[in-house]
Amino acid sequence: FQYLKRFDQGYNLDTFCYEAHSVEGSPAECLQLFLLHCGITDPSWAELRNFTWFLNVQLRDCEASVFCNPDFVQDTLQGF
Repeated sequence: FQYLKRFDQGYNLDTFCYEAHSVEGSPAECLQLFLLHCGITDPSWAELRNFTWFLNVQLRDCEASVFCNPDFVQDTLQGF
C-alpha cells in the first residue's frame, strides 16, 4: 500500500524503503488503491490477495537486492 500510495503521488520510489509495522492510511484507502492497481475490473478476494502477495514479494526482493540500492548503483540505473 505504501508503495502504491507514493507511486500515485509521484514520489521517487528508488529511495523509499518500507518500515515494518508502520501504518499509513485507512483500510478503505488501502482497498481502493489495490482495486485501482490490480488490473482486474471486478476482482475476487482471492485475486486481490494474489495481487498483494505477488507485489509484496517483488518489492521485498527489490529492497533486498544490492542492484536496487541507490547508494550502490548511484545514478547509473535511474528509473529502472
